[in-house]
Amino acid sequence: MTGRMGTNQHLVRSVLAIREQGGLDTGDGERIWPEPLLVGRSEDKLAALAGAHGLSDWTTDLSAALADPAYEIYFDAQLTAARPPAVEAAIAAGKHVYCEKPVTPDVASALSLARAAREAGVKVGVVQDKLFLPGLVKLRRLVSSGFFGRIIAARGEFGYWVYPGPDPAPQRPSWNYRRQDGGGIISDMFPHWRYVLDNVFGPVRSVCAVGATHIPSRVDEAGASYEATAEDAAYAMFAFDGGLIVQLNSSWCVRVNRDELFELQVDGTLGSAVAGLRDCKVQPAVTTPRSVWNPDLPDPVAHRAGWTEVPEVAPVENGFKLQWEAFLRHVVLDAPFPWDILEGAKGVQLYELGEQSWRERRWVDVPELSL
Repeated sequence: MTGRMGTNQHLVRSVLAIREQGGLDTGDGERIWPEPLLVGRSEDKLAALAGAHGLSDWTTDLSAALADPAYEIYFDAQLTAARPPAVEAAIAAGKHVYCEKPVTPDVASALSLARAAREAGVKVGVVQDKLFLPGLVKLRRLVSSGFFGRIIAARGEFGYWVYPGPDPAPQRPSWNYRRQDGGGIISDMFPHWRYVLDNVFGPVRSVCAVGATHIPSRVDEAGASYEATAEDAAYAMFAFDGGLIVQLNSSWCVRVNRDELFELQVDGTLGSAVAGLRDCKVQPAVTTPRSVWNPDLPDPVAHRAGWTEVPEVAPVENGFKLQWEAFLRHVVLDAPFPWDILEGAKGVQLYELGEQSWRERRWVDVPELSL
């Protein structure tokens, strides 16, 4: 739990936030109360993290932690390459498992873990946090309401400028840019795009992608230069039933000129929407202005002024926390939780196929996955 995501999103903003609100009400007078045991490789980091949040239980011995019957759930937020053996050991120990994405480095390993979990009778879940972002919640509501009519196309932009170093210092870890350490924006972002696209538009049927390493040399945490062997940008198209095409650019080499770090524009016969991480704005067909191409004169239309914000209909909570709550209810109350390892494997599949498309310079179909 000492990594950036494990500490910030999962421990502080999820598990500890659930404790601060008094746990989760089960509806019958009882409450679900998460009691964490912090696991990591560094005693100093674990002791400091536990002390900072008033916790006393931590260990560097994962085997001992898995053998302790007091703990029912194993959560994994370590590097993807290290995850499969740890999750396999947790399943063998009879623990329910919740883990970050990508769930494994390859599809075969993900399906193997899913089968092991099924045979062991334990519950498993994979983080799919962007489904809970307010902007995408609003977008999904628009789709389900029929607002768009027939969706024609969509295009999205994700990313920002990551400093190559040394000054200013890079704001992402150096392993992200070394393929030998599991880096690359395709393996990082395509698992996200899979569950976002599947849940907004339906199942992805094929992919055409190209990656690029725009900045070949960067500076690591120690201030030393290193060769960037992984792609830092990817440009992709995804095809769906009915002919819908979605274009998505992902880049750590782009200076942001948009309202949010991620924006997805969806165009339909009856209206359009632009969804970000938190906001979503719409333009119905009946309010769409008449545009005329005339480069010789200033454009008389204030295009951005013709969009309306979609209002909040419920308080906004952290998406990681919401999914943690859903998984805890799944374990304790057997409440539905659709984001299992098979769903996580679909994300791994899409990044594998995206890399294949880039390597072979062609469209690649996305077959159905099953156990």
